Amino acid sequence: MSNAPLGADGFAAAAGVSRGTMLRLDAYAALLLAWSTRINLVGRATLDDLWRRHFLDSAQLLPLIPRSARSLVDLGSGAGFPGLVLSILGVPGVELIEADSRKAAFLREAARVTAADVAIRGCRVEAVAPHAVDVVTARACAPLDRLLALTERFIGPSSICLFLKGARVEEELTVAGKAWTMAVSRHPSRADPGGNVLLLQQVAREPRRP
Repeated sequence: MSNAPLGADGFAAAAGVSRGTMLRLDAYAALLLAWSTRINLVGRATLDDLWRRHFLDSAQLLPLIPRSARSLVDLGSGAGFPGLVLSILGVPGVELIEADSRKAAFLREAARVTAADVAIRGCRVEAVAPHAVDVVTARACAPLDRLLALTERFIGPSSICLFLKGARVEEELTVAGKAWTMAVSRHPSRADPGGNVLLLQQVAREPRRP
């Protein structure tokens, strides 16, 4: 993986994105850069490599989402990664959950300028009424054991989870495995040399022992 920053054209080629979709993503990127002068939406050190660190990082989930999926919840959406990007790339039924009021305001404006068909929940995950969805996504939201507790309210029999994780993924899996059962597949990140994409299925709490 090259260490050189990835530009918009490089992202479009890597992700196979159409010109029309790129116009929407360009508007999103411009808005993010403008708002980042006022609030901390993403790590400022990552802004020089925005298209790799945030847009490609999000877009790499698309091939792992079943074509039959009709609902997706993104936990702790922040600046909209990965949920808003996935919506712009064509994933239907996306909900973005973000408790920070300033970030939620950014998401509303980003959804407006990109004409993204998303539902934005400006509240804590725990305040959202439980409902099963096809896909749950999260990035830099919480350690895996805590993340699964937040995810539980959205899990149905055929739900999958797609979580973007860093170099401590083995440790997180070990800790989470003490309280949860799950079928796990790991994929190396296309955007982060030390990163991983976790695909989890059949997620369930371990029954408590008497």
